[in-house]
Amino acid sequence: MLGLIARYANWLHTRWPAGTVERLPEVRPDGSTNVPGVYVAGDLTGIPLLKFALDTGARAAQAIARDLSAGPARPPDPTLLDLVIIGAGVSGMAAAAEAKRLGLSYTILEATEPFTTILNFPKAKPIYTYPKAMTPLGELQVSADVKEALVDELRRQADAAMIRPQPARAARIERAGGALTVHLEDGGLPGPLRARRVLVAIGQSGDFRKLGVPGEERDKVYNRLHDPNDFSGKRALVVGGGDTALETAIALVRAGAHVTLSYRKAAFSRPKAENVEKLEMLRRDPMANVVVEHPTSEHITTAFGPFATGPHKPGSIALRLETRVAEIGESVVRIAGPDGSAETIPNDVVFVMIGREAPLDFFRRSGMRIRGEMSPGRWAAMGLFLLFCAWLYNWKSGGSMSSLFEARRWFPFNLPDLLRAAGGGIAAAAADPKTLLGTLAISAAGPAFWYTVAYSLLIVVFGIRRIRRRKTPYVTAQTVTLMAVQVVPLFLLPEVILPLLGHHGLLPRGLLDALFPEVTYGHGREYWRAYGLILAWPLNVYNIFTHEPLWWWIAIGFLQTCVLIPLGIYFFGKGVYCGWICSCGALAETLGDTHREKMPHGPGWNRFNMAGQVVLAVAVALLLVRIVGWILPDGNWADRIFDPVLKTHYKWAVDVFLAGVIGYGVYFWYSGRFWCRFLCPLAALMHIYARFSRFAILAEKKKCISCNVCTSVCHQGIDVMSFANKGAPMTDPECVRCSACVQSCPTGVLAFGQVDRTGRTIRLDLLPASPVRMREGNAP
Repeated sequence: MLGLIARYANWLHTRWPAGTVERLPEVRPDGSTNVPGVYVAGDLTGIPLLKFALDTGARAAQAIARDLSAGPARPPDPTLLDLVIIGAGVSGMAAAAEAKRLGLSYTILEATEPFTTILNFPKAKPIYTYPKAMTPLGELQVSADVKEALVDELRRQADAAMIRPQPARAARIERAGGALTVHLEDGGLPGPLRARRVLVAIGQSGDFRKLGVPGEERDKVYNRLHDPNDFSGKRALVVGGGDTALETAIALVRAGAHVTLSYRKAAFSRPKAENVEKLEMLRRDPMANVVVEHPTSEHITTAFGPFATGPHKPGSIALRLETRVAEIGESVVRIAGPDGSAETIPNDVVFVMIGREAPLDFFRRSGMRIRGEMSPGRWAAMGLFLLFCAWLYNWKSGGSMSSLFEARRWFPFNLPDLLRAAGGGIAAAAADPKTLLGTLAISAAGPAFWYTVAYSLLIVVFGIRRIRRRKTPYVTAQTVTLMAVQVVPLFLLPEVILPLLGHHGLLPRGLLDALFPEVTYGHGREYWRAYGLILAWPLNVYNIFTHEPLWWWIAIGFLQTCVLIPLGIYFFGKGVYCGWICSCGALAETLGDTHREKMPHGPGWNRFNMAGQVVLAVAVALLLVRIVGWILPDGNWADRIFDPVLKTHYKWAVDVFLAGVIGYGVYFWYSGRFWCRFLCPLAALMHIYARFSRFAILAEKKKCISCNVCTSVCHQGIDVMSFANKGAPMTDPECVRCSACVQSCPTGVLAFGQVDRTGRTIRLDLLPASPVRMREGNAP
């Protein structure tokens, strides 16, 4: 049984990639942070591109200038600068050039030397200045395609602008008295610096990541390669699977070294296509002596001829995929395979090229929040908000809080009394259910009405903000549709339109009896069941879980859940409902739009996706019990336990606790799609349908720079990048078509479309969703 469950989980969810998202400081679109006056630019914004680093630096300087001009006048303090820039990389230098042009008083600090990241590239490293058509804002520009020429180009521009960085390392930033103080480490400039604004542009300048294996402290272990010719004829191990690792390996082989490249995964997922193609060229060349190895495949002998330079003999390269370094010895290294077996390889030098950690301690010391990091204050805030949600959903759902408010005649239960006390025409209109005011008075006398009013207002207000923020035709159409569905069929129809038509006798009696049975409360009929026209089973179970079967609702539910939704998913994916219709999705895409990067990623969370299957199984089991109760004579065991026990427990456990308290309680800490991704039973059912869908997010592999932005903004936790940099269609059934990955991709790699069973593209969607593609004239 466990084996069967494991196979089902693998087929449905766990087979998909589950990449992680790097922790970076929380940065708003204008570069500002939670610390007033502190901005961030460059790589730390999440996009490791030279042009974007230049652009964000210049834009941050402009935003700071606007901020300063709109604020109070500059104090008459000669020691108070307008701006301190920390870091003299391309982003910091671009910001300095723009600050100088704008007339700001500034200084720029650098712990080592300007453009140090580029200087540490290997000799003759190719430079990829993506996007090709982009011209960064500001005076600093790049056009060179090799390291040395790029450094010369940037230095000439910095000298022409007379930008002179000061040698100093910032220790922390402190805000006090309306100004910012940049404290320096010993050995730099004398004393701290005071400024009205601070821009942090230090990039990924934290510590190098470690392997954590014996021997890593040896002198022969390096984290960067300066001159590959120094290692001609050496037996080198390169560890890593990103661009830096591949470029290091290629440069060493060109210099005549004999390289083993160890990577922990079964295939390269992060490098640029150009670098992978260079390795493929080695594999295909029939003339030389380069061995490409895989633990589960035969050895293939290929050549490195085209890359050999200078007087050295061509080197060689051996790929060891799905391996990890176990130990580094004096003249050997030991590598472990996927099955735990170890291999000892002769070795002279090791290059650990697995990147750096962002300088998170610096940000923590400065009070800046880290994306995805929970502090004690955040835990406390989330706990308090969960308590508020527990109170709210108890009040809204007819629990003890609702009973208390009703017994005390607190709002909204006192609304009829207030209207009667108003007297005159208002009282008369409120007493007549045939008037609009009378209909509203009846609906508004319960907490659920006001909850729905607030819910709808949030979607409309934050929907408008989303449209203004994400200016694409796709987002506009999607958001307007979500707002319209929430306001009309999910609010006005059950609360106003149907009751008003019913009171005027404008609805056929047979239709009313079939869909909205008579009751002794409210409007005299259960018009609230109209929610079932949009919220399909098993998201909404109450039109099906009735004492006597409501055949029209059963037919509508069957049509929705078993015909219309599967058909829509087949062509457009699960997002045809979750992203364009569902009220839960509507709030997630509007109120939750700026919190989508908070969704946790990784293999463990991917396995937790299966929690929704458990809720779905419970809903199916309850349906079977309900059907048995209908079939057996009145008073049977199923009838006796269903309404007072099973349905009540399902309501409070699923609808109130999981969907309400948990789903919305973690909204601002774990993304607005927590309920949708992990716990919603309808989403769990649609995941099964989505496994047979033609919908996919298509990718232009050559344009992918493996920046991981697409994965970081996915509030369904999908590792979009792992598909994009392989050029494979993204078919993870979790996708809700929110378009965040398509829109946020800095090079326009992604597009919505359809594929056949072989992965061949059938067509692209017509509605443009990528700003980059729109600018380049090849939308969508």
